[in-house]
Amino acid sequence: MTPTFASLPLSFDACYRAASGRDQRWDGRIYLGVTSTAIYCRPSCPARKPKPENCRFFPSAAACVAAGFRACKRCRPDALPGSRDWDHRGDLVARAVRRIRDGAIDAVGVAGLARELAVSERHLRRMLLDEIGATPIQLARTRRAHAARVLIEQTSLPLSDVAFASGFGSVRQFGETMREEFGVAPSALPRGWRGSAGAGRGVGAGAAAVDGGGVSAGPGVSADDPFSPAQPRLALRLQTRTPFDPVATRAFFAAHAIGGRDLVSGDAGGDSTHALDVPGGTAQVVIAWGEIAPPAEQTGTTLGVPVVLTLPSLADTMPAIQIARRMLDLDADPGQLATAFGQDPLLGPLAAARPGLRLPGARDGNEFALATVLGQQVSLAAARTLQGRLIAAYAAPGDSLFGLVDVARVAAESAEALQQRLRITGARAATLRALAGALTDGLELHPGADRARTRAELLQIRGIGPWTTELIAMRALGDPDAYPAGDLILRRALGVDSAPAAERLAEPWRPYRGYATQLLWADFLAAQGG
Repeated sequence: MTPTFASLPLSFDACYRAASGRDQRWDGRIYLGVTSTAIYCRPSCPARKPKPENCRFFPSAAACVAAGFRACKRCRPDALPGSRDWDHRGDLVARAVRRIRDGAIDAVGVAGLARELAVSERHLRRMLLDEIGATPIQLARTRRAHAARVLIEQTSLPLSDVAFASGFGSVRQFGETMREEFGVAPSALPRGWRGSAGAGRGVGAGAAAVDGGGVSAGPGVSADDPFSPAQPRLALRLQTRTPFDPVATRAFFAAHAIGGRDLVSGDAGGDSTHALDVPGGTAQVVIAWGEIAPPAEQTGTTLGVPVVLTLPSLADTMPAIQIARRMLDLDADPGQLATAFGQDPLLGPLAAARPGLRLPGARDGNEFALATVLGQQVSLAAARTLQGRLIAAYAAPGDSLFGLVDVARVAAESAEALQQRLRITGARAATLRALAGALTDGLELHPGADRARTRAELLQIRGIGPWTTELIAMRALGDPDAYPAGDLILRRALGVDSAPAAERLAEPWRPYRGYATQLLWADFLAAQGG
């Protein structure tokens, strides 16, 4: 009989699937104890996974220690804090590390990160030193160094441009940090792009390292560039595991394009352009969908997705790459998902028919949440119209695409003004205003946020229910197990009449119910000719 532990957020089988797939998204949320070695690990530990009968799962590192397990020296699970339920201090450290990894120091500085976490700078520094032995600045410098190494080894950018593109304030600081991190000068590292559209080299994940695969330089930029020559443009290939379905992913972006923020060509396989919100302002990414081979023709284990970034400054390179990767879900492992769903009688055939289907993420959590509220109980086309009105009314115009909606302006409006300006119902206007107020007051909607707390805070807002909350968790929080059980199309695809029935059917798909939902949506809409 499979053992279970009541305090775990997932069943034993779901925990084992997460650990077998080395899914980093569950690091710090579940821990694996191996009875044959008395060692406990992160789910993402690269060591060979033990047999199920030798596994126990725990909600925290402290629970592992209490059960007699010692920390793995390879994946260092003791460097990850425990869950919020038992260790508030540790949870704060984990969130700080995730936000530094996401570039928070570059964006808002140590003072801004401390404010975001509601602690003093001194307290934040002391906690990080105690828990992981490094200050916020040291973690940020390590992140920049790893980002720079990716650009050095896989692009042909001049070293001075690499320095600023990876977030360093000066070439001197760049050189000193690279020597400290890698023991050699930047000029001694291998140079230049050695990849192709179908192959690439990834970057090892780590607490302060750049997430996901590497980048490799693509073709040069035309001299007939329509953008200002003062804006840096970089042609890159963002690496991801194969297979990757460009047709389905492009169709998703076309269906959810927001007027003023996204431009998707009407031609099948045509380019699409999307606004990206980076510390320096509004960047743009152009995705060359037509250059990506269909899954059946993709060879090798990795694929390069060709993009061109137009940036406010070179310092915005890594934030823009990270947002683009999140939007395209380039850090997913299709093989892991195929294994998880392969034996399921319903999902197995769907996963086999749609290899490489991804779960696109939100480029900005606040934008997505506001858009989702506007899209409640209306068609996709009507939702795009309302979202376009919100952008036109409350976002700053850019060179060719709008920037982010000013959430504070929306919160400051009366419900009546929002109702009249956006032409929505009074109840919808009140919900939109309340959500904007919560965002202004510090509600966090990004992959580093506390998922349980964020869900609870969203559900407290009048007009936001489980469906909206789960969509936000899926796209904005990056929760692979988010599941909008009350969704009408999802329930029709499952052939059930209620959310509880949909929940029961989905239990075997944990911890990837979000991907299961994407497969079911895609199959149902295809069957309807959508």
